[in-house]
Amino acid sequence: MHYKLSYIVCTRNRLPFLKINLKYLLDNLEHDEEIVVVDGNSSDGTKEYLESLYQQGKIHQYISEPDKNQAHAWNKALLMARGDLIKKIIDDDLFCFAAIRICKEFMLLHNSYDLCISDSLGTNMFNYQHISTHSDIGKYQDWKSGKIKSFLFGDVSLIVRKDSIPYLGIYDTSFEAMDYEFALRVSYLRAKIAYYTGFNALSVYNPVDSVSSNFSENILKLERRRSYSMYEYKEEISRFSKVKIFVGKTLQRLKIWKRNYPPINNVTDFPSNLDEIYSFCYRYLNEANLNKENIFLVDSEIKNV
Repeated sequence: MHYKLSYIVCTRNRLPFLKINLKYLLDNLEHDEEIVVVDGNSSDGTKEYLESLYQQGKIHQYISEPDKNQAHAWNKALLMARGDLIKKIIDDDLFCFAAIRICKEFMLLHNSYDLCISDSLGTNMFNYQHISTHSDIGKYQDWKSGKIKSFLFGDVSLIVRKDSIPYLGIYDTSFEAMDYEFALRVSYLRAKIAYYTGFNALSVYNPVDSVSSNFSENILKLERRRSYSMYEYKEEISRFSKVKIFVGKTLQRLKIWKRNYPPINNVTDFPSNLDEIYSFCYRYLNEANLNKENIFLVDSEIKNV
């Protein structure tokens, strides 16, 4: 079977999120697409759940074994993928499959492009009905015009061409913030990147149990210095300030939450209304794309969708 698109998923002990995530993915899977799951030796029933899906023929590949870090896990998935294109699916985020398919068709039609990124939405589990918009169009256009040598973008919306990986490389396992290093590297290498103004994804930040919430601040500072120097990136003070404000508000909400609710011992205990959160956010994401005209920005051209 020749697959045009591989969805890759990495997870570890996050079964409630994974079940919701895979439900939406399976409901939207097309015949020329595959699902690849890398589990980091979970102990919460994830292995048994994935084995059941595999035996039913619902997922195409999976492994369950220890990972050294998140980059190690994602690299396994990248190397296992058999599709012409690869779409990363983060187990607690949401994805608009209609928008992804538009980008898929664009990338299949224009095979000189290495990557496709897009605008995205974001929220957090303490206030999930407050959804913000994130766009990297300004940085992308500055990069295209040569004003800057590299730029940052989150990989929640990323679609990568498999044949481009030998040049662009896989994730650097020496970085915790692997997606930022990857973005700076591929843009510094002058990868051919298409930008879609629609929303491919909606990030749901979970400050209690997520990879990013457990990052060491000192390590992140060190990684910023390393990667910014390597790829000649000039940090935007305004962006950094926004991040600090967001983190500060999130921590304040977390303090309030801890005062009113018992301690969390396991991800299965938080939150209790996952279905409500994700149903609301999926409706919002799909409607947001329907209510705006989306285009591709490519090589100083604008292509209507």
